[in-house]
Amino acid sequence: QVQLVESGGGSVQPGGSLRLSCAASGFTLEHYAIGWFRQAPGKGREEVSCISVNDGTTFYADSVKGRFTISRDNAENTMYLQMNNLNPEDTAVYYCAADLIPFSQRLCPLVLDGGWGQGTQVTVSS
Repeated sequence: QVQLVESGGGSVQPGGSLRLSCAASGFTLEHYAIGWFRQAPGKGREEVSCISVNDGTTFYADSVKGRFTISRDNAENTMYLQMNNLNPEDTAVYYCAADLIPFSQRLCPLVLDGGWGQGTQVTVSS
């Protein structure tokens, strides 16, 4: 069964850090473009960070550049999002995703409606 399971969310104060994990099963994560997305209350889902499969090029949304770091551990078949210096605007449900097809040229994964997992809640408040 193909599955991605997010974990690591929680509540932190502004300036704090969290590391999100996304464990893949049923497929080889390193063969796919991968990414993290988030959806804040009342807003649409947005791309946060991605890694391409072909050359490891990374993408970061302007709002998280310099604070978030995406990575993958191929041996563990897991991807991560290290989030530092969090602020209240980072509050959202965070989702991981892998591309529809392996070895695509996309930088960020294409995900169909209904292809999202449960996500993990990140809340930043004082």
